[in-house]
Amino acid sequence: MLTRIEVFFRSLRRNLSRSLWLSRLLRLPASRGSPSRPGLLLIQIDGLGRPQLERALERGEMPFLSHLLGREHYRLHSHYSGLPSATPAVQGELFYGVKTGVPAFAFRDHRSGRMVRMYDTDAAERVEARLAETGHEPLLKDGSGYSNNYTGGAAEAHFCPSSMGWGAMLRAANPVVLLTFILSHLYSFVRVSVLLIFELGLALYDFVRGVVGGQDLVKELKFVPTRVAISVLLREFCVIGGKIDISRGLPVVHINFLGYDEQSHRRGPRSLFAHWTLKGIDDAIARLWRATNRAVWRHYDLWIYSDHGQAAAVPYHQAQGYTLEDAVSRAFESAGLPDGYKQADGKLAQAQRARLLGGRRLQRLFSRLTNHDDGTGPEHEPLVACLGPVGHVYFPPDTDESQRRSISHALATKHRVPVVLEKCSTDLARAVTSEGEFELPRDAAHLFGEDHPFISSIGADLAGLCNHADAGDLVLLGWRKAVDPLSFAEESGAHAGVAPDETHGFALLPDDVPVADHTSGYLRPLDLRQAALHHLGRSERRLPDRLARRQADNGSTLRLMTYNVHSCIGMDGKLDAQRIARVISRFRPDIVALQELDVGRSRTLGIDQAHQIAHYLEMDFHFHPAMHLEEELYGDAVLSHLPMRLVKAGPLPGLSDKPGLEPRGALWVAVEHQGTEIQVLNTHLGLSRRERMAQVDALLGEEWLGHEACRDPVIFCGDLNAMPRSHTYRRLARRMRDVQDEAQEHRPRGTFSSRFPSMRIDHMFIGAGLVVDRIEVPDSELVRVASDHLPLLAELRLDRDELPGGGS
Repeated sequence: MLTRIEVFFRSLRRNLSRSLWLSRLLRLPASRGSPSRPGLLLIQIDGLGRPQLERALERGEMPFLSHLLGREHYRLHSHYSGLPSATPAVQGELFYGVKTGVPAFAFRDHRSGRMVRMYDTDAAERVEARLAETGHEPLLKDGSGYSNNYTGGAAEAHFCPSSMGWGAMLRAANPVVLLTFILSHLYSFVRVSVLLIFELGLALYDFVRGVVGGQDLVKELKFVPTRVAISVLLREFCVIGGKIDISRGLPVVHINFLGYDEQSHRRGPRSLFAHWTLKGIDDAIARLWRATNRAVWRHYDLWIYSDHGQAAAVPYHQAQGYTLEDAVSRAFESAGLPDGYKQADGKLAQAQRARLLGGRRLQRLFSRLTNHDDGTGPEHEPLVACLGPVGHVYFPPDTDESQRRSISHALATKHRVPVVLEKCSTDLARAVTSEGEFELPRDAAHLFGEDHPFISSIGADLAGLCNHADAGDLVLLGWRKAVDPLSFAEESGAHAGVAPDETHGFALLPDDVPVADHTSGYLRPLDLRQAALHHLGRSERRLPDRLARRQADNGSTLRLMTYNVHSCIGMDGKLDAQRIARVISRFRPDIVALQELDVGRSRTLGIDQAHQIAHYLEMDFHFHPAMHLEEELYGDAVLSHLPMRLVKAGPLPGLSDKPGLEPRGALWVAVEHQGTEIQVLNTHLGLSRRERMAQVDALLGEEWLGHEACRDPVIFCGDLNAMPRSHTYRRLARRMRDVQDEAQEHRPRGTFSSRFPSMRIDHMFIGAGLVVDRIEVPDSELVRVASDHLPLLAELRLDRDELPGGGS
């Protein structure tokens, strides 16, 4: 009854969803199909490095992400951004599988000869067209994207350089739809208004502090509207749009939250104002998570990652007393070349990404306000592109080799540029520092330190960056080992370079996502891409198998789970065997005892649930149909990756005076663990008290637990439909030990119903020779919705001293 009530209310809530009805009013197409199809919500927190994420978690600034780690079985991975450590490069690798898609955020296009910046519409479109030419499938195909550098192949891209946001869609809607949109999201509009006022007050306070602290008055004034627009307005628009797309069942939705990155550039990655934005981002993610759990057309996973981190940096001109452009000019003069140069991006305003709010029109307005040209100039002048801790210097074509070497050494020694790079061959680069010349990737550890978290990759990636078609003749880096980070732009937080804080992002993923961690223990965007394609069913590439990882994690312990899966019909009414498999996979059991499996056709659409779950888990299985009516098979199973043999499978007695009772049965297998054979019995007892008493009498008799072959160690488990005070339970407890009572510092917990687990009717009993190390009754959101029961998981250890003959 409780199950039916919850399914009803969940269905009612879904059908009354504001996002669902708004999508219908706007006549947005829905991706209709099986509700168990996989979907993916990818959230990027721009610029938030793993060190700053961990700091935020420790200080309670991101409670929802802490909840995911603590209750929802998420795992935190290190994510190496690749080089340059900038959004256009990371998204190029993630969306299209192309490493180092751009050499920097600002550079000279070798085809046009013009200086481009990746927030410009035309530049972003040209680069994306080149990425698409590689032939790799775009990750966001048929999905949507918000505030990204590229569309990623999305059918609907919003607030990106080449898009106009929602303007066209809302203009096409009639007044009734617009009024409905406002009224249905009235709370959101009021909330945004309050947040805007509050954020504006904080921005003005920060403006005063900045001016008093010696910051430029005009730049500080420009930062006020940018901060409010990015940190609140754009974030809320992305949340509303993302919730609508989830209600429509789009296969993949990618949202980039920019607030932290913008604040960090201005005030530094550790600043209070940068970390303040994380609270709003955390709340936005929580609201999107709730939307995924109410989705009608798909079962969504939520993945969170950062493209890169940020390093606290000192502007080069403050440390050196003059700008990088001046340094390049002086180096050219000392080499006997004309000292003119063409500045590209060294002093552009921080407000660049506010343009995303309005697409092309607002970009043209900003272009007029900032009044920067395209970077072309007389061919005899060098060009300098520097928008962060990576700079590119483009020589005039008549510069000879000796002059190039002279300029490199002058920049590294006289002008204290930490590292000056130039390409040697397709896979090598020369590095010039004040200490001498080095070769990459060979000398990466000497330049950047053996303790750099990604030292195994950065040398080759720097060589690849120098060999990019659009890279400068010289590539300048603002950091190396034992040197404080510098930025060639006016900013307190920087990224694009090679410093550990710049390159060290994170990925927060469900624990069962099969990502290919490198031997050094980190991911890069290409690994996330492959995992995402695999999740969406669009990749044939084999990812790391669960079996190898499970065996590596388990050691000497034996993990056993008993779980009533309710025919794989969840509390949301969806039939989804793979969801059950994912619940099991997250806990990596060695043996799984399942009840209420349906392998017939009438209720499960021809799905053999036992086979499908075992295939997903890479386990062998034995299934016993307690009920066999025409094409309907319904019963219990035991699955394991350990050597296993079937000992007995058979029916249990019912009541002769009640022939209509559902048939019940039991399954007995022998599993080999560390050279010892363990007897495992799985059952599902009846609902009637008299029926259960007859069945437990049979199970304790000579055909089952009393059989001479059923020697310790023995595990008896299943859904007994009996509470601990019942006669059925007490009969078994006199023969064996309840694992929930045996575990130290564990308070026995109920397993039914999954939403309000107040009844302890799923049990696991053990005989001699087994010790309970740990008990877990998982209750994450996925577990609560997957079945009307919670699983019971026990971590057991062999005690051979209790076994006859030492357990041999």
